[in-house]
Order: sequence, then C-alpha cells, then structure tokens
Amino acid sequence: MTAPARVLLVFGRGVVRTGDDFVLTPGGAARVRAAADYVAAHRAALAGGDRIRIVFTGGWPEASASAAAPPVGAREGDLMVRAAYAAGLDEHADLYAETRSRSTLENLLNTVEDGLLSGYAFDARAPLGLVTHAWHLPRVRFLAGRVLGLTGAALRDVPAYGGEVRDDRGALLLARLGFLGARADQLLRRERGMVAAGRLARRVINGRPGYRRRTVEQQ
Repeated sequence: MTAPARVLLVFGRGVVRTGDDFVLTPGGAARVRAAADYVAAHRAALAGGDRIRIVFTGGWPEASASAAAPPVGAREGDLMVRAAYAAGLDEHADLYAETRSRSTLENLLNTVEDGLLSGYAFDARAPLGLVTHAWHLPRVRFLAGRVLGLTGAALRDVPAYGGEVRDDRGALLLARLGFLGARADQLLRRERGMVAAGRLARRVINGRPGYRRRTVEQQ
C-alpha cells in the first residue's frame, strides 16, 4: 500500500460574483470535495492519528482571465476554506489558505513564501498531494518540479471530478518553453512577461480592421 499524503495542496479554479457576494466556481467546489474525499479515505492509515494539513491556494485568475481582484475574504482560498469548514473537514485536518496568487505558478510560489509547507520533507514515503482536475495535473506537476524540486512519487495526484473539462496542453507547452533555462527565482518574472505579451497580442489582433466583423460572421 502506498503511503498517504500528509499535506494536500488544493488549487483554486476561480470565483463567481452573484449579486453582492462571491462563490466558488463548480470546478473550485469540486476540488474541495476531492480533498474531503481523500481525507475520509486515508485518515485511518495515518500513523499515530496524525492530522492532514490542507493548503487551499488561490486569489483570483488575473493572469489567465484578467479578472479583477475580489475583496479580501472572498478570494479562492478564502471560499475553499469556508466550504471545507462547512463540510466538517476541520475535524480531521488542519486548514490553511493562501489568497494572493493569480496563477498556478503563483499558487506554488506563494505557498512556499508564506511558509505553509515549512517543516515537511516530501518523498515517495511522504508525498505532497496535488488536488486539482486531471487536465490540470500535468502542468501542476511540471511547475512543482521547477518550484519545489519534487517529481515522480514525491507528488501524489488527487484528481477532482466535476465542473468544466479543459484542454490544458497549450498552457503546459507554453510553460515548458517560456521557463526553459530559468532559475526558480526567475519564473515569476518570466510568467508576467508572457502574460503581458499575450495581452498585447490580443489587443493587436482585436484592433485589426474587419477582425471583429469576421469573428461575428463566423459564430
């Protein structure tokens, strides 16, 4: 039997504004459920009654969707922790939130910067659990290797089900190419450069004469 992960890192999937409030996207809620299911399935296997640490990480998807920041208390990490408490997950796990990040890379960087993985060493006997959708896991694993230096059995996939299904292969390829040769301390600057270049390209394309008309006609 493989050793259970004693630490789970749950990646956000955005928030939705509903009137004067904010709620998790269906994908974000599915990731909270996946963490809860993992704890329920593995808590008996933890030696000495150890509690699992769960870090819910996410601010808002500014990097990928240009979304404006929700108020403090209504960011991805905040809402996931709230959902976890509502599900009674705090009875068997210690819950933490990182709420500043705007991308998957920042999820990892800020979790480390905030000391939320301090005191833990991860390997095949004590893996770090990655909670997200299966389509997102390859990119998360790649970035975890660059930021945390963890690969293979030191990482445990905890796939979520529900919400949308996306093709993330383009984002993974872009990350592999964009971060080629970069040190860990250079990754964030590289990502912000890629995000800025992508936004500039979209503005140029959208500004071409006739582009909007052709797009409407093709719909």
